[in-house]
Amino acid sequence: MKKQNLYLAGLGIATVVLSLLPMGNKPAIAQLLESGTMVVQNVLQQPKVSLNLVADKQIIQKNNQGQVIVSWKELDTKKAVLPGEVIRFTVLGKNQGNKSAKSLNIVQRIPQGLIYQLKSATASVKDTTITYSIDQGKTFVASPMVKVTLANGKVEERPAPDSAYTHLRWDFKQQLQPEASLQVAYLTKVR
Repeated sequence: MKKQNLYLAGLGIATVVLSLLPMGNKPAIAQLLESGTMVVQNVLQQPKVSLNLVADKQIIQKNNQGQVIVSWKELDTKKAVLPGEVIRFTVLGKNQGNKSAKSLNIVQRIPQGLIYQLKSATASVKDTTITYSIDQGKTFVASPMVKVTLANGKVEERPAPDSAYTHLRWDFKQQLQPEASLQVAYLTKVR
């Protein structure tokens, strides 16, 4: 089954090929019109997963008793962010179509100037696999590794540092039913 890659920049385009050869007693143009009607009906019945990206900045305050309180405030795009500040990205999705969305996945690029915070990726849907890329989204694995040359010349594989992560991907094993919603999120830190 083919995966549906949902990038926030846009969705894939479906291509439909229609046969123009006459079959049976119907002329080719009549077949084309009937086929076109079926194609339109199929397109209208497809899953329509809408995605919305939200960015929030972490606010840390202390209350009167000296306890630390963590809250989130929508990121103001007109204000600069400072090194060390934590930004949470949340992708909200909803199937607004009439059919279940199968083999759904969401891919997010770590924005330049930010570092992914290890083990911060979450998903609201059970049985979701989260994988990561350190090669600009070419490959995804559960635990990215890098080769490190030691002082003695020996090469070892070690877990990739947080600064090497470039993309995250959520693969949903469950179908997203019509009108159902999902949410994925991850944390980053400003360099």
